[in-house]
Amino acid sequence: QVQVVESGGGLVQTGDSLRLSCVASGRTSAIVATGWFRQSPGKEREFVARINWTDEASSYADSVKGRFTISRDNAKNTQYLQMNSLKAEDTAVYFCAAYIIVFSTEHRLWGQGTQVTVSS
Repeated sequence: QVQVVESGGGLVQTGDSLRLSCVASGRTSAIVATGWFRQSPGKEREFVARINWTDEASSYADSVKGRFTISRDNAKNTQYLQMNSLKAEDTAVYFCAAYIIVFSTEHRLWGQGTQVTVSS
């Protein structure tokens, strides 16, 4: 089994930066990619960024392109989300996701989430 645990959330002001971390444990050899999603009150969970563990290719939601950077540290089984120029609309619970392949189908495993609040 694979587990992921996020950390690094907090209360910041508009324009500030924050870095989230997500540590994967367990059967990490099964992970093909990791990513970040976020959810605000009353809204559906939305994709933020993803990084492939095979080729380091990354992708981003349009709303965060140019401001957020996803990266990972192989040795630590850890991924990061560097968030710069934060806006009030970035306020949400941020979830780490680990993508694994089961019977040729990609599945996502979730962390418990970490709150990011951007005060204007």
